[in-house]
Amino acid sequence: MLLNDKRTIDGWCFFDWANSAYSLVITATIFPVYYGAVTTKAFGDQMPVRFFGIPFEGAALYSYAISFSFLLIAGLSPVLSGIADYGGKKKMFMRFFTLLGSAACIALFWFTGENVELGIIASVVASIGYAGALVFYNAYLPEIATPDRYDAVSARGFSFGYGGSVLLLIFNLGLILNYEALGFADNLWLTRAAFLTVGIWWVAFAQLAFSRLPDSPNPKPITPDILVRGFHELGKVWQSVKQQPDTLRFLVSFFLYNTGVQTTIYLAALFGSEELKMEGGKLIGTILLLQVVAIFGAYLFAKVSDRKGNRYALIVILIIWIGVCIAAYFVYSEMAFYLLAAGVGLVMGGVQSLSRATYTKLLPENTTDTASYFSFYDVLDKCSTVLGTSVYGTIVAITGSMRGSTLALSAFFFAGLLVLLTVKAASLKPKKAVG
Repeated sequence: MLLNDKRTIDGWCFFDWANSAYSLVITATIFPVYYGAVTTKAFGDQMPVRFFGIPFEGAALYSYAISFSFLLIAGLSPVLSGIADYGGKKKMFMRFFTLLGSAACIALFWFTGENVELGIIASVVASIGYAGALVFYNAYLPEIATPDRYDAVSARGFSFGYGGSVLLLIFNLGLILNYEALGFADNLWLTRAAFLTVGIWWVAFAQLAFSRLPDSPNPKPITPDILVRGFHELGKVWQSVKQQPDTLRFLVSFFLYNTGVQTTIYLAALFGSEELKMEGGKLIGTILLLQVVAIFGAYLFAKVSDRKGNRYALIVILIIWIGVCIAAYFVYSEMAFYLLAAGVGLVMGGVQSLSRATYTKLLPENTTDTASYFSFYDVLDKCSTVLGTSVYGTIVAITGSMRGSTLALSAFFFAGLLVLLTVKAASLKPKKAVG
């Protein structure tokens, strides 16, 4: 397999271009706003949302759905990745989860509010499709690039994702905001059509990745004992990780600070809506700003890492994150929220791309169990999302405000920073310092 091949790397990056439309349009912007509007219309401002007859507060139900989907994929991904490594089926699993997620996005077109069960189930399945495919997507990084290119290639992938998702969001916003000129009485149908475009965009552009990414060498047939083999692969990886103190410490640090990162991504729009009473259009515009700045942030911190090392760059990022979370407690105006969003975008792009690249650098040389190794990374990613959204929701339920929750997130970033300071691996230092 030819490493650092531009065509292969571009194909890998286009998978981020494809599936990031889900994370921006469905998860972060249009769907949360639409969900709040149609469930309020169907059930009333003060009435609980009834999910299979069980009453829930609307925002809490959506938060619980996110937590459940990530908890489920956290349990599935280690088994799947172990099987994928042993059976050589990375691309097959990527295809399966891509089709699953895109089909669920298309199903959201029929969610109108009163059928909240469809909306929640489809959003959970879409989340599983997105998260499941990422396990195998991330595992391709050490198979297509040399270690000296990990930071740049990882940043390029995230930048493709931010760019593609922003383009689709702008297209859909153009339709939704101009519904009258297009002859619609309201923008609800066009909003639902946005979910349809995400599903089509996702599965269509993913084909570029599938056509260029290499098949795993020496694939093994799927047999009844392959599930056991998958667990065996995971066991080998865990034994290896226990013998690598820096890798283990980094994973602990990642779990802690990623709790704050993922919670911010999923609940930033709700903060603006609940605490600042911002209208949907302004909230979506804010998230759009965040995404554009994140492209710059991914490349900026890749450069910082190249000069100062991954550890140094991540330390700077986490210090900024702590400041952002504390500042959020004191935000009361829309302009301050826009500035805060720009700050989040800067470090969001950097922390996501550098975390993936850093972990890749900590993998054992010449390992072929890349999906199994990344299953640990992805399980921690999903579990931290569950923890973060749960803690956030619990504090909101107790205090009646999201502001206290932002301070709790700063504690996660601070704890992650403290653990990161104990990671001393030479591979995370700048090139001139290694050796």
